[in-house]
Amino acid sequence: MYKLKQTLLPMFDTATLMAKAKTSKKHLSLLNFGLARMIPFNKPHGFRIKSLTDFGVDIHIPYKRANFNHIKGIHACALATASEYSTGLVLLNCLGAKKYRVIMQKLEMDYHYQAKMETTVSFAISQEWLQKEVITPLEKNEAVVVCCEVKAHDKEGNHLTTGRIYWQIKEWSKVKTKV
Repeated sequence: MYKLKQTLLPMFDTATLMAKAKTSKKHLSLLNFGLARMIPFNKPHGFRIKSLTDFGVDIHIPYKRANFNHIKGIHACALATASEYSTGLVLLNCLGAKKYRVIMQKLEMDYHYQAKMETTVSFAISQEWLQKEVITPLEKNEAVVVCCEVKAHDKEGNHLTTGRIYWQIKEWSKVKTKV
């Protein structure tokens, strides 16, 4: 049993899986499976990463009862949670969870249109943005706060939400509280 765990452990390393999931449907499925268990709050929603790149992600929100509000639309909180999830994934994918602590500071949502069908939340940044907003400021500051703007659209292309997720980013070596 111990040897089996040692063999499977690298396969469930999130960073490795994320790298492989960019080009492999099998590894994307494994990543979705693993993240649903690592983040149990998100599991009932059925969020699924549709695509993952070096600097972006598309998250699928299924149109299902667990995500409904009282008028059978996708609940505002499910849309906000998927927005937070997408931005956090991209930041951790780009920065690395072992070097940086990424913690949400604030979440703002604008709701433009009712979500009455399957929805995709999309978020992407650039290498230039990452350098300008995170890497360079962290050379002079202990922590930075960045605003990540994320949008959700339904399968017909209707713009449903615009979220602004504010993340505090700090090197783990500068974190004073215990994990």
